[in-house]
Amino acid sequence: MAMILKPIGTHLILRRPKYTNPNIHSCKHKHHHRPLTAAFCSIHGPNSSSEDISLHQAQKMVNQFDPKVPIEEAVTPPSSWYKHPSFLELELHRVFYRGWQAVGHIQQIKDPHDFFTGRLGDVEFVVCRDDSGKIHAFHNVCRHHASLLASGSGQKSCFVCPYHAWTYGLDGHLVKATRIMGIQNFNVNEFGLIPIKVATWGPFILLNLDKRISPLREADSDTVADEWLGSCSEILSTNGVDSLLSYVCRREYTIECNWKVFCDNYLDGGYHVPYAHKGLAFGLQLQSYSTTIFENVSIQSCEGGTMERKDEYDRLGSKALYAFVYPNFMINRYGPWMDTNLVLPLGPRKCKVVFDYFIEASRKDDKAFIEKSLEDSERVQIEDIVLCEGVQKGLESPAYSTGRFAPTVEKAMYHFHGLLHQNLTNDCLV
Repeated sequence: MAMILKPIGTHLILRRPKYTNPNIHSCKHKHHHRPLTAAFCSIHGPNSSSEDISLHQAQKMVNQFDPKVPIEEAVTPPSSWYKHPSFLELELHRVFYRGWQAVGHIQQIKDPHDFFTGRLGDVEFVVCRDDSGKIHAFHNVCRHHASLLASGSGQKSCFVCPYHAWTYGLDGHLVKATRIMGIQNFNVNEFGLIPIKVATWGPFILLNLDKRISPLREADSDTVADEWLGSCSEILSTNGVDSLLSYVCRREYTIECNWKVFCDNYLDGGYHVPYAHKGLAFGLQLQSYSTTIFENVSIQSCEGGTMERKDEYDRLGSKALYAFVYPNFMINRYGPWMDTNLVLPLGPRKCKVVFDYFIEASRKDDKAFIEKSLEDSERVQIEDIVLCEGVQKGLESPAYSTGRFAPTVEKAMYHFHGLLHQNLTNDCLV
């Protein structure tokens, strides 16, 4: 389908016909079950001898953990899961580039023209809200010469490439291409931004990078809830995880450890709390700690401190709920407060943890409470960073290969690694 070119000075304004989505990411492989040894299809190009070697290494590492062994007898995944580059590459393609991934919250794009950017693995993305209020997500890459279009967050009426000023609407269409007079065989519909499937649940924004699904089909909220949270979606929504909370702020931490080290620390059923977080432990009745396992979610809960130990501040309230949404998102709801932790791999031995803080609307103007809550949270995170970086150093030691699970407290951790193993042995995805 041809476009209409209208010269304006030295560039062209593109008047486009109705948009059609090019099938840029077509898959040449039929989807069927086969063992991990069949292939490891990288989006970076065809298999090479070095990729075959990486596949063989990753396969050996995956097979060194058996999730079917009872937790009482099971050994942990080997230390190679936490430090080998080929294992992280496999995780990106089999875990993070499939299914719904939390990337932000709706307060970041509450108004038309709002946008924010992010990165997951090697995928740069931008999420925005157009003039009509519709949410879109795209690969944050100009179709001309691959420059990143936007950075950070804010408001834009369009995306203008900082390199050559190619301009895209908030719906992803290319609306202006500078200085291309004389170009041949150019179809405007083939040079819009590459869309990514986007959805919302409660206060959260989700992306799905799976190439087997159409990014242009509207995501049904019930389907999204079922796929992302399974049977515990109602439990979370009825326990105060909703869009009525007021947003407070964001804090980010770069940690020298594999992303799974941070997840393991979160999923140990409160095991480390009395030893590493004495201030936090004082406000919890740790003997009441319990873990419930769902399809892709585990929920840890604990009663708050006794009445004798409560004071006017009482950040934790009567009950704390800690939900881990596979593979890398954590929701912590207690008292009038909620914070979320998003763990992003930056390499085999480095990750970034993004904390977003929320509070019930009735307390949004309570500056003293908010300041004290952030101070307490900061102290816990610094303690966890020290722990996680210490664990990563231990994983690098020749003295450690595998460990054991504590059956009464580390059920959620075992479940997490079982889900990873399942994904890492799934079919090849091109």
